[in-house]
Amino acid sequence: MLTTTSMKTHGCGEVTKQELGKEITIAGWVSAVRDLGGIIFVEVRDKSGLFQLVSDPQKNPEVYGVFQKLRDEFVIKATGIVSERPLETYNEKLPTGDIEVYPKAIEILSTSAVLPFPLNADDVSEDIRLKYRYLDLRQEKVLNCLKLRHEIVKTMRNYLNSQNFLEVETPILIKTTPEGARDYLVPSRVQPGKFYALPQSPQIFKQLLMVGGIERYYQIAKCFRDEDLRADRQPEFTQVDMEMSFVTQEDIMKMVEGLLKEVFRLVGYETPDKLPVMTYQEAMDKYGSDRPDVRFGLELFDIGDILMESNFEIIKDTLKAGGIVRAIKIPGIANYSRKEIDDLTKLAISFGAKALANIMYMEDGTAKSPVLKFLTEEQAEQIKQRANAQAGDVVFFVADKPKVTYDVMGRFRLYFGEKLGLIDPDAHALLWVVDFPMFEFSEEDNRYVSVHHPFTMPNLEDIDKMETDPAHCRSIAYDIVYNGNELGGGSVRIHDGEIQKRVFKALGLSDEETQEKFGFMINAFKYGTPPHAGLALGLDRVVALLAKTNSIRDVIAFPKNSNAKCLMTDAPAMATEDQLRELHLRLTTKVN
Repeated sequence: MLTTTSMKTHGCGEVTKQELGKEITIAGWVSAVRDLGGIIFVEVRDKSGLFQLVSDPQKNPEVYGVFQKLRDEFVIKATGIVSERPLETYNEKLPTGDIEVYPKAIEILSTSAVLPFPLNADDVSEDIRLKYRYLDLRQEKVLNCLKLRHEIVKTMRNYLNSQNFLEVETPILIKTTPEGARDYLVPSRVQPGKFYALPQSPQIFKQLLMVGGIERYYQIAKCFRDEDLRADRQPEFTQVDMEMSFVTQEDIMKMVEGLLKEVFRLVGYETPDKLPVMTYQEAMDKYGSDRPDVRFGLELFDIGDILMESNFEIIKDTLKAGGIVRAIKIPGIANYSRKEIDDLTKLAISFGAKALANIMYMEDGTAKSPVLKFLTEEQAEQIKQRANAQAGDVVFFVADKPKVTYDVMGRFRLYFGEKLGLIDPDAHALLWVVDFPMFEFSEEDNRYVSVHHPFTMPNLEDIDKMETDPAHCRSIAYDIVYNGNELGGGSVRIHDGEIQKRVFKALGLSDEETQEKFGFMINAFKYGTPPHAGLALGLDRVVALLAKTNSIRDVIAFPKNSNAKCLMTDAPAMATEDQLRELHLRLTTKVN
């Protein structure tokens, strides 16, 4: 599609042979200047691509004089007749590589200082790139990420609109509520001493939209969480948020599968009509993670029953105290040196393990391990058979609290998946994980907290366990997982005020606290609330994964760094005394 504006007739990458002999005007940035002893070639770039301009002093001395002044990143406009390049100068790497223009007129619209870093270089530090993000955006790889983001958002909107969803904006200034990450607080000037919070998600409001009869809602929603950052986190991020009334878990899953089918087509992958489904417990038992990467094997397995019959007293005590054992077989590494095995033990300890046991199956058919002294020959053989171990393999295992054991062995599995080259980078593995626990115990808070959020419906079979056995109460919650990454998650929501009160009580909230924090929601449920369910996809993560980049910062136009700081604008910054006074605030601690 041709670009037509008041200053140019075509985008640089949109000119084709159909324009041969026609006059065009293009405008953009000078990407390269090559002076070949009299004739000067200039590559001009805009968001659509590159185009070559040529100037010969014999043909147009005035234009040639302007060409001599051009430097990288000058902004220019040129007008001329499209001509075919000589065959020997074709550039097959460019869509416009077989045509060029000898301008009859050229204008320098803006000059450029020397850039602080070369564009499209691979060795530029991220801090420099983020400080000069407006220059970083000119890089092809960054621009392509934003183009893909645009196409994904457009596709999602088109799909949801076609499914009779209504796009509704929800408030950014809301009431702070418990659970989840820390809120960003915004002081109120007109109501001294009171604060708004920035939403961690539109959760409450989208449920109230269902109470209001919207039935099908979606929003490309900005969300905010004051938490420690890493590659896949930002203090502000974007969710594709959706909610539906009169639906089941299966209805939501079907809708999201249809949405993702359209999105994945943008990168040339045709998703299955029905995605595989795995329970939370199966995911943890086999992969040590609730977002399992199923592109390769190395599944975990349980040998606790065997070790309970052994003389391995430390492990038996762990099991009696509610711990678990999980093992993994790593093929072909029995020839590792003692140092290499010790390094793997140190790695497991860095993941949180207290120790890492191993049994090495040597090429001569013998087994080698300090733990064999605790096992009978029959028990050792049982472990070998359960692992399906062959000569050259090593079985590693960890015994600890379930959370620690799963985390250590899940990370250990991923480490070897990468180290042994078992992960196909071009594979696409989408699946659902369902039947999450309703609660998990927080050692830090010394109480049970929600695994998803407190508005998640408990499994009706387990609803009475909320008070008596919260650790084994399941929820009707589901996550969509892609190549070991959570793309999004959701749940069937509570639409009964009494059940909602019971959940808050299980979370340790008194009736007074429940009314203070969520009274408006409990009250809303009194006036006819439809059964409803929803899901939110992490847009930044979806784009980053499909763009095959390691950080969501690469797909956000103006991201923060790992310290939640905008290096370009130097935000956050200190407020003035006048601003603090207007907000009725005073700093009690001196900040440098």
